[in-house]
Amino acid sequence: MAHRVCHLKNRRKKGFPVTEAAQIELNVGDNAPDFDRPRDGGGRIGLADFAGKPLVLFFYPKDDTTACTAESISFTALAADFAALGVAILGISPDTVKSHDKFVKKHSLSVPLASDEDQAMANAYGVWREKSMYGRTYMGVVRSTFLIGADGRIARIWDKVKVAGHADDVLAAATEL
Repeated sequence: MAHRVCHLKNRRKKGFPVTEAAQIELNVGDNAPDFDRPRDGGGRIGLADFAGKPLVLFFYPKDDTTACTAESISFTALAADFAALGVAILGISPDTVKSHDKFVKKHSLSVPLASDEDQAMANAYGVWREKSMYGRTYMGVVRSTFLIGADGRIARIWDKVKVAGHADDVLAAATEL
């Protein structure tokens, strides 16, 4: 516990937002929590923008890190396949819009990215949780993906995602909608 408290205090000192996990657990069949977030390129993006259309929401911890970059590139590579099925894709992380803009430009990403700096969306979807690395505990995004049907209900959930082959698995599930 002392490590966690120390780490959270250090994050506060460095200006990082720190909130406790909401401990929400969503299940297949639940209504997808509503959201309205700032997005890369300016403007806002929300669940209402995808009304009547299936949507893939992939939550990732941080722009321009190895696994997060690989995941975003994988979804970009399959964007045309998702579009052919009528399925939209949206990536979400706690990074700023400015960070997203750099990330998109650097890696030529075509999927939109939403900024969740206050972790409101991550909390609503239950992906803002306690994590640990090298014996230290801290709060962060647990890499997770939600496939939302055209009816606004959660059709599939992937928790603690391993990046390799993940976008392909989501595409396969999307074909079943």
